Amino acid sequence: MSEGGSREAVLWEAPGGAPYPGVHSEQFWRSLFYFNVYRLLVALLLLLSVAIWGSSLWFGSRDLALFVATDLAYVMISVACFVTISARRHFDLQLTLQVAADVIFLVILIYASNGISSGLGLLLLTTLAGAGLISRGRLTLFFAALASIGVLLEQTYSTLRLDAPDSQFVQAGLLSGAFFAIAWLAHALAKYTVASERLAAKREIDLANMEQVNQLVIRDMPDGVLVVDGHGSIRQFNARAERLLGPLPAGGEAVLSEYAPPLAAQYEQWRTRAGVDSGVGTPYSSSESARFVPIGANRELGAVIFIEDQTRVQAQARQLKLAALGRLTANIAHEIRNPLGAISHAAQLLREEPGMGDTAARLISIINENSGRLDRVVNDVLRLNRGERAHRERFRLADFLSGFVEQFSQIEKIDPGVLRIEQSADPDVLFDRSHLNQVMWNLCRNALRHCRRGPASIVIRFSLERSSGVVKLDVVDDGPGVVAEARAQLFEPFFTTGAGGTGLGLYIAREVCEANGATLDYVETPRGAQFSVRCWAS
Repeated sequence: MSEGGSREAVLWEAPGGAPYPGVHSEQFWRSLFYFNVYRLLVALLLLLSVAIWGSSLWFGSRDLALFVATDLAYVMISVACFVTISARRHFDLQLTLQVAADVIFLVILIYASNGISSGLGLLLLTTLAGAGLISRGRLTLFFAALASIGVLLEQTYSTLRLDAPDSQFVQAGLLSGAFFAIAWLAHALAKYTVASERLAAKREIDLANMEQVNQLVIRDMPDGVLVVDGHGSIRQFNARAERLLGPLPAGGEAVLSEYAPPLAAQYEQWRTRAGVDSGVGTPYSSSESARFVPIGANRELGAVIFIEDQTRVQAQARQLKLAALGRLTANIAHEIRNPLGAISHAAQLLREEPGMGDTAARLISIINENSGRLDRVVNDVLRLNRGERAHRERFRLADFLSGFVEQFSQIEKIDPGVLRIEQSADPDVLFDRSHLNQVMWNLCRNALRHCRRGPASIVIRFSLERSSGVVKLDVVDDGPGVVAEARAQLFEPFFTTGAGGTGLGLYIAREVCEANGATLDYVETPRGAQFSVRCWAS
C-alpha cells in the first residue's frame, strides 16, 4: 500500500468526515506559506506605490502617515508569520490570526485612503478566497463575517466622525455581500477539492495495492515473465525468468537482443507478423518456449513474454498420463481378480482329486505358480492406486530385520546365509512396520534375482547418524548392478528390466518410504547394486 497516498487522505479528515484537530499535512502548511508570500507582496506593493507616486494616488489620501505606518506594520507581521509557519504547529490558529490581521490592516488602510471608494476593499476578496481554499472550506463564513464587520465599522466611523457620504453604505453593503459570495464559492470549491483529493488518494492506494498484487502474482508464477517495451528493453521480470534464461546484468537497462538473442529474434518475428497467434507457446530452444501477449492494441508498444519450461510441461503431461493409466489398470485389476480367484480355487480342487498323476500334478503346479504371480501383479496395481496412509510406530530395527531375514529365507526357499545383517548401532526407528516389510521384501527380492546366491551375497546393513538422528538402511548385492542407461528410470512406474516384472515394485517402495517421511535412493557402487533407505530414529 502506498504510504504517501494514504497519509494525504487521512491527515486532514477523520473517517466520519470531521477534520482532525491540530493535525495537518505538509500540503496545508505549504499553501499557508504561499498565502503569506502573497500577503507580503501586497504589503510591499502598496508601500512601493506610495513611495513612487505619493499623494497623487488614492492610497493614503486621508492620512498618509497612518497609511505608511500601517503598511510597515503589515510587512513586519507578514515576515514574522514565516517563522510561525516553519514551526508547523496550530494551523487553524495561525490561519485565523493571519486572516484577522489582514482584515484589521486592510480596514485601517481603507480608512487612511478616504474610505470604501479607494477600492482597497477588493483585496479582502482575495484574502477570503485564499483562506477558504487553504482551510478546505472551514471557517469561510466566519472570515466573511469578520471582513464585513470591519468594513461596516469603518464606514460607520467615517460617516459619524468625518461626514462621509451616506451613499457609501451601499458600496460597503455590496462589498460585504461579495465577501459572503466569495466565501460560499470558496467553500464549494474546497468541497470539490476535498472530494477530488479523497478520490485521488483512494485511486493511489488501489493502484499501489494492484501493483503489489501484480508483483506477487508475477513473482510466484511457475513460468518466466518478461515485460518488454517497444524498443526491446526489459522493464520487468521475475525470478523464474532469470533461472531459465540466466541472470540479468546488474544495473542499467537490459536489452532483450543482448540478454537472450534467440528469444529476441522470435519476438521480432512475432511483432512484425500480425497473423501469428500470441496465445500459443512457440519453442525457441530445446527446453523453453515463449508466448507473447501484446501490452496494448498495437504490438509495437511492447509485450509480456511468458517463458514456459518444456521439461516441466512434459513432466505434467507424463503425470496426467500415469494417472489415467493408473485408473485404467486399477479397473483391469479388479476385473482380473475374480476370474483369477476362480482359477486358483479350481486348481486347488483338482489337486485334491484321487488318482492324480505326475503330469496332472505338474500342470496344476504351473497353474498355481502363474496364478500367484498374477495375484501379486494385481495387488501391486491396487496398492499403487490406493495410496495407503502410514501408521508409524516405534520398534527396534535389529529385531525386525532378524525376523524378516528368517521369513524371507523360508518363503523364497534359500539358505539363510545368503543374507547377512551388518550393524554399527542398535537404533529404534519410527516407521509403519508393514510398510517397511513391503520395502525390504521388494529390495531383497530384486537383489536375490540378480545376485550370485552365495554366502553373504545380499548384505543388509544399517547405521545411525547421531548428529542428524537419521538411520541409514542399505541393501547391497554382489550382482552385475544396474546399467547406467537404466538408472534414471529405476523408480518410474511400469519400468522393468525383468521379463516377468510389473515395473511397480521400486516405484511403490519409494512412495511408501515418502509416506513415512523416509527416502529411497539408488547408490552407485563399483560392483553390485545398492539401495539406501534413510528414515528417522525415534
